[in-house]
Amino acid sequence: MEEVFEHEIEGCFLYSRHWNPTNKSLAATLARMEAGESAQVMASGMAAISTSLLQLCSAGDEIVSGRTVYGGTYALLANLLPRFGIRTRFVDLGDMRAVRAAVTDKTRVIYCESVSNPLLEVADIPMLAGVARECGAALVVDNTFSPLILSPLRLGADVVVHSMTKFINGTSDCVAGCVISSHDFIAGLNDINNGPSMLLGPVLDSHRAASILKNLHSLHVRMVRHSMNALFLATRCQDAGLTVYYPGLTHHPQHDLMSRQMNPGFGYGGIVAIDVGDKATADRLMMRMQEERVGYLAVSLGYFKTLFSAPGHSTSSEIPAEERQKMGMGEGLIRFSVGLDNDMERTWGTISALLRELEIPGRS
Repeated sequence: MEEVFEHEIEGCFLYSRHWNPTNKSLAATLARMEAGESAQVMASGMAAISTSLLQLCSAGDEIVSGRTVYGGTYALLANLLPRFGIRTRFVDLGDMRAVRAAVTDKTRVIYCESVSNPLLEVADIPMLAGVARECGAALVVDNTFSPLILSPLRLGADVVVHSMTKFINGTSDCVAGCVISSHDFIAGLNDINNGPSMLLGPVLDSHRAASILKNLHSLHVRMVRHSMNALFLATRCQDAGLTVYYPGLTHHPQHDLMSRQMNPGFGYGGIVAIDVGDKATADRLMMRMQEERVGYLAVSLGYFKTLFSAPGHSTSSEIPAEERQKMGMGEGLIRFSVGLDNDMERTWGTISALLRELEIPGRS
């Protein structure tokens, strides 16, 4: 027992808050998936993000973050971490001059989403990794939207986080997260004296870990279908004259960047965003889509059914309205998590009829 408490011994388990065999098996699989040395599974995606940042930052340190991030992440960076003396500078990560200008001698982390929520901006991970190395910071990447599609560690990132609630699990029946990085970083998270994961205790229930591991074996098949269906929907919406955000479309500003960075064979992801002009129109369309069984009005994603929500009043509501306006997040934005529909022609037929019914501008 003394040896277990003082040293990490392979195959021995100190306490389930630290490790247990089931969680260790899932973590090892995730590490291989992301080409990392080690991984840690946690009770939520936010647990993965917050513990990683607390491992890297102390009072007086700074973070440079993309301005378009998940609302919960924004609230953590803008509202909670400043209470502990950690400041964040939000920038347009597509503007490398702005990124470099935001970096100071106090910068410890550059934080981004590989594909941002909800505007689907694609991060130039090798470029950001280079800036991070220059200033002695770590590049932390949230890869929730693009598992298997992008491999941030291979592209130069230091830490990758996921909300496994979404695509990795794929069945919308659990909440979970993970961190993938070097062996030393994961060991630090679990240090019994000062590790954020060990001491804050966001442990993933081992029954859920077993369920996620089972679902993970179909992730490669699911991501291909999600991407195929999302490209179909994005193309049809574009042809109908709607404003569409999807990196698989050639007009997307980071289409070429995504194409260079992505792993072949998995497509461009299962998330599409469209702008229908205003909140009232977006709300009417979503309600009608739910009534006509296109999918569900819900804030999650990665489910086998199509899910849709208005980010400005749900998953991005923590971001102040003026900031949402600056980043181009309109009140009429709808985010689709496109499901595993077997007949997208039929799905589009229903959506197209609703666009005509509601006389949404830009419809064909």
